[in-house]
Amino acid sequence: MSFATTADLPPAEPGRVPLHTRRIEMQGWRRSDGMWDIEGELLDRKNYDYVSSEGQARAAGTPVHNMKIRLTVDAQMTVRAIQVAMPHTPFAECHGGAAPLQGLVGASLMRGWRKAIDEAAGGIAGCTHLRELLPPMATTAFQTVMHDITMGKRDRGEDVYAGDKPPAAFGQCIAWDFDGAVVKRVAPKFAGYRPPASK
Repeated sequence: MSFATTADLPPAEPGRVPLHTRRIEMQGWRRSDGMWDIEGELLDRKNYDYVSSEGQARAAGTPVHNMKIRLTVDAQMTVRAIQVAMPHTPFAECHGGAAPLQGLVGASLMRGWRKAIDEAAGGIAGCTHLRELLPPMATTAFQTVMHDITMGKRDRGEDVYAGDKPPAAFGQCIAWDFDGAVVKRVAPKFAGYRPPASK
């Protein structure tokens, strides 16, 4: 059986009504000091009026959760600073989930990021929604920092695939398969590459 993707989702069936909207936005910035800022925001809204857990009337569209995180990272993808804002939370106590994230300063976005999140702010020490923002911030940082560095090399006329070690993305998905067509076209020196056996 074959499966083909399309440019858009087909019309939904049967009829339906919207209940909840969650928007997550990530953005990467190059700073003037040689580092990068990665900003993430989560926004939850209900599409109907309701009464909160503490008996407060909430109009449709009122933010339920709105959390923002800014990570400052260096070229090695190490967190150098973290800032948190929580404009909308369901409970005042939620704000206590921000401080534990300072434990992520010094953590690597390339190795052990999820473990670092759990150790710094897992369970009742932290906020579920702040934790949910952090994993995609790592991949956003990768897209921001690594691509910015690569473009800088190209602008200087340098070989972006210099050396004998392939980029981190190679061998991690169907497109960047070492035996696939993309690697053969884009970086033929790594076609058929096999990572050294781990000791």
